[in-house]
Amino acid sequence: MSAEQEIITYAHKNTVLGLIAMAATQKGVCFVQFGEDEEALLAALKDEFPKAERVPSPVQSTAELNRWIDALDQHISQGTARPDLPLDIRGTAFQMQVWQFLLSIPEGKVLSYSQLAEQIGKPKAFRAAASACGANRIGVLIPCHRVLRGDGSLGGYRWGLERKQALLDAEKTRNPSPTPL
Repeated sequence: MSAEQEIITYAHKNTVLGLIAMAATQKGVCFVQFGEDEEALLAALKDEFPKAERVPSPVQSTAELNRWIDALDQHISQGTARPDLPLDIRGTAFQMQVWQFLLSIPEGKVLSYSQLAEQIGKPKAFRAAASACGANRIGVLIPCHRVLRGDGSLGGYRWGLERKQALLDAEKTRNPSPTPL
């Protein structure tokens, strides 16, 4: 299926961290982002997938997406386990390597951008690792919020430092002694 023919279904939900949108292809979740309003989130989805047809998720035909966004909301709002959802991850080979590694970081554990670069076997690529984190379009499910600056400060976060801190605080509360990497 070409990008012009691709259909991406999306849904919105209010969470304790604000409005979130989730979108999915037939392969899996391809987009999870926070935003100020539905229009901004739809514009972000269009920017990420300009050639795809984007359609809202009516419960009758895509109940699965609605269950997935509800599961993510329960994770964010109530501390349930991060949902294990199929993901449609797209990026450069380097980005994919970074994002796949991020999926292995236990909840409650953090590391620096340089540690991330070392872990993927590219110790000098810490700036590129930081850029890959910033390019992550599947927030929370690919936990880029678990990567900090070398001095332990938050660094950046595509959806705001307050959200990053809130996610880290919630994870630390649930997992005060995470297993090491």
